[in-house]
Amino acid sequence: MKEIVQVGHDVLRRRADTVPVADITGSDIKRIIADMKEALDAEPDGAALAAPQIGVPLRIFIISERVFGRDSDHPDSTKDPHFVFINPTIIKRSRRKRVVDEGCLSVRGRYGNIERHTNVTVEAYDELGRKFVRGAGGLLAQAFQHETDHLEGTLFIDGANETWEIDVPNRPRISPDA
Repeated sequence: MKEIVQVGHDVLRRRADTVPVADITGSDIKRIIADMKEALDAEPDGAALAAPQIGVPLRIFIISERVFGRDSDHPDSTKDPHFVFINPTIIKRSRRKRVVDEGCLSVRGRYGNIERHTNVTVEAYDELGRKFVRGAGGLLAQAFQHETDHLEGTLFIDGANETWEIDVPNRPRISPDA
């Protein structure tokens, strides 16, 4: 199983590369998505994961049904508990923002308050190579913004107006200046 890389790893601080559309349905991308799903499913508190978080600098993220819900209108929600976004772009943001609590599987043990748009719309490709547009509010909009930030080399701690640490058993402590 792929390990989730932690703050300090170079891949988390670089802009991820675009996946060529012709490669989306290829075996390499399928393997990366499968690795991402396995890594995310192994985290009991995981809601979403970007490819850079498993050391792969590509513009892919997945959202767990823990965020979008089993009763979602996600077309594959009864077959696969993950929503896949390849080459995602936020194409619309609400003017309204709010401060939300946030954490990250790559910044274990640190949480913070960050200002996020209350609603966003994302354009992306699914794992079958079909382009789609998905709007969201609440936790799903927050996840879209958090994961898109990962693809730009940004971590939530970069924009947080306050952070704090909690003890996470069997996880490394995060240095205050990370």
